[in-house]
Amino acid sequence: MERSLRNVLVVSFGFLLLFTAYGGLQNLQSSLYSEDGMGVATLGTLYGAVLLSSMFLPPILIKRCGCKWTIVGSMCCYVAFSLGNFYASWFTLIPTSILLGLGAAPLWSAQCTYLTVLGNTHAQEVGELGVDVVNQYFGIFFLIFQSSGVWGNLISSLVFGQTPTQAIGVLAILLTAVFLEATEDSESQNEAETQPPRLGSTLLSTFKLFRDKRLCLLTLLPMYSGLQQGFLSGEYTRSFVTCVLGIQFVGYVMICFSASTALCSLLFGRLSHYTGRRAIYVLGAATHLSCIVALLLWRPRSSQMAVFFLLPGLWGMGDAVWQTQNNALFGTLFERNKEAAFAGYCMWEALGFVAAFGYSSFLCVSVKLYILLGVLAVAMVSYGTVEYLESRSPVKTLTATQTSQAVEEETGTAM
Repeated sequence: MERSLRNVLVVSFGFLLLFTAYGGLQNLQSSLYSEDGMGVATLGTLYGAVLLSSMFLPPILIKRCGCKWTIVGSMCCYVAFSLGNFYASWFTLIPTSILLGLGAAPLWSAQCTYLTVLGNTHAQEVGELGVDVVNQYFGIFFLIFQSSGVWGNLISSLVFGQTPTQAIGVLAILLTAVFLEATEDSESQNEAETQPPRLGSTLLSTFKLFRDKRLCLLTLLPMYSGLQQGFLSGEYTRSFVTCVLGIQFVGYVMICFSASTALCSLLFGRLSHYTGRRAIYVLGAATHLSCIVALLLWRPRSSQMAVFFLLPGLWGMGDAVWQTQNNALFGTLFERNKEAAFAGYCMWEALGFVAAFGYSSFLCVSVKLYILLGVLAVAMVSYGTVEYLESRSPVKTLTATQTSQAVEEETGTAM
């Protein structure tokens, strides 16, 4: 347990350092570089590159380089973007934003794959259920990682307009490269030895996995995750907080959100062992439903200071459900094709961010809230359908690995 936990902590603190620096830069792009729309163009280019990257790069990089070195290499893309901000211009920000976007999907796919493999390996050693250990590991990761939002926003709030020092990203790379162990999936390793993956098959593995109807049904979960994060960080801060309280309160409101997400991630990661993931999903959906309805009915006034912080706290509680449970769910259901499954997850979450970013200037707040409400409802119905199919599966009594293999053979997704 000590060895596995040490690796979880190394990954978590590596991401904490990296995103403490990057988060401050991302939040201030549109404000720092508003001339000629350079900041907005940078963000748009970044998310477009994330979409392109998630379609092809994660499976092949993870297969060829392993999770550890995919994480290290992708972190370098983030540091390159930070360096581009030292001499901000169209010729530095656009190329480095493309580089960052190409590295983002492999980074998150490798991180999710690494924690899933680590959790399943440890579960086999101690005789526990893999899904329970994986949930706990994701809970620990998001507890530490989400606290980057606290530190980044605190720096931006105390010294407005300043960004965290980019030397922090270099420390993240060194920490991960030196101390993270290269834990690989033994089953995938044995399969690679008997049948080395072809480049074409690996590149298209993300799309091939969509033959599995379960993945098709689950695509709205990561898309909603992207939409709701985009709404809170963009629309709530602009249309509610800034308009009534002033821009100086934005950082403190986001600190409340990040702290709630971090603490609830750890709680839900452990609680799911006793309640199961279905109850956690229902809690998350009910929490966000309540927040959406409250925002539709609320007429904010400066005298209601507590409400401005209560709603992001509750929103963070729901966000913790999507962060911990979605990743554990994808890793459990698609165990043999984790790399492709997490790449698809990144693609749909990025699409949610792009959609929220794209219609931000064209739709009023109430319409955006109704969109969130509709996507949340359909996503939960689709998720419930997957749980129903899993409960009726004739191979439900087999191990998770055997179940995943049987479904892949039926749908023709096995490599």
